[in-house]
Amino acid sequence: QVQLEESGGGLVQAGGSLRLSCAASGSTLSNYRMGWFRLAPGMEREFVAFIGWTGSSTSYADSVKGRFAISRDNAKNTRYLQMNSLKPEDTAVYYCATGAGLSEVRMAAAYAYWGQGTQVTVSS
Repeated sequence: QVQLEESGGGLVQAGGSLRLSCAASGSTLSNYRMGWFRLAPGMEREFVAFIGWTGSSTSYADSVKGRFAISRDNAKNTRYLQMNSLKPEDTAVYYCATGAGLSEVRMAAAYAYWGQGTQVTVSS
């Protein structure tokens, strides 16, 4: 069993930055993909970013490409989402998720374990 806990959310003005962290604990993770998703009020859950096990493979939703950066530190079992140039439309609850496998996957169903989410609010 894997537990994930996000942190780093908060209230920020448009144009500002936040760094989200996702700490993993429980079963030893090996060859696990990791993703960030977000859920805004009245919207469906949206893929934000993916990172492969080694960190060499990453991908982003078009809406955040060039502004967000995903990274991971396997020694610390922690993943990060650096968010720059934030916009009001980035306001959402952000979730980290992980699941077995090496390939890039944007479907939420491919991720077996989820954190509880952290709120990000961007004011205009």
